[in-house]
Amino acid sequence: MKAFLIDLDRCNGCYCCQLACKDEHCGNDWSPIAKPQPMIGQFWCRVDEEERGRVPVVRVAYTPSFCGNCDECPLLEAAPECVSRNEYGFVVIDPDAARGRSDLADLCPHGFVFWNDDLAISQKCTGCAHLLRNGWNEPRCVDACSTGALRFIDEDGDADEIARASHAPGSHVYYLNVPKRWIAGTIVDRSINEVIIGADVTISDEQGNEVARVQTDWCGDFRYYECDQARYQVRIVVEGYESIELVADCRNGDVVFDDIFVIEKN
Repeated sequence: MKAFLIDLDRCNGCYCCQLACKDEHCGNDWSPIAKPQPMIGQFWCRVDEEERGRVPVVRVAYTPSFCGNCDECPLLEAAPECVSRNEYGFVVIDPDAARGRSDLADLCPHGFVFWNDDLAISQKCTGCAHLLRNGWNEPRCVDACSTGALRFIDEDGDADEIARASHAPGSHVYYLNVPKRWIAGTIVDRSINEVIIGADVTISDEQGNEVARVQTDWCGDFRYYECDQARYQVRIVVEGYESIELVADCRNGDVVFDDIFVIEKN
């Protein structure tokens, strides 16, 4: 079975995959595989953009998203007369047999099946099956990716990489290098209005096991980008100052502390 393998470290948010999908399917009738995709309202290939953290530590994460052609696709069970799985493993909707079946768009729990009101059909990604059957090795979105973030793979032949990837249960869209949560902050001596360079910051889990040790840089900043969705203890030690202990709760998101003020020892 074919699948998408996406390396999020390589994705720079250029949106070329999303644009290539539109270029291939908008205004083009690839019957009997697919009718034209509308210019607006549908993204068979979509780049999700998420702003993470807060000032002064902000990052933007990009995630190309596709139909996962799930093992237990509810469309297959509800409408076997017009929905099938093709030779590449993709769930496909017959645009003629499925005419008028608006319910199909509502059945996808992930929102990757769309209703085309003008054509009265439900539509979704086809994996560019019309291209694959004419000698192409990959869909247009993968072909357009200039960074190598998107790959079109054979699950049997790329089992080792799949084993390292994350994916939703039953989905055939796999992600490598999914960003973890982070902890960040700036250490400041308010009495002299200066940042503290080279402060030791120790990050421990709830059981007290040390997870990481970092130091503040020339701006007084520290950052640790490898946190799980868990609570952490942060201990800050600066020679000549009182030590500080903080709780960083990464269960619901990244943690960016306000300026952390140290106090000189008496």
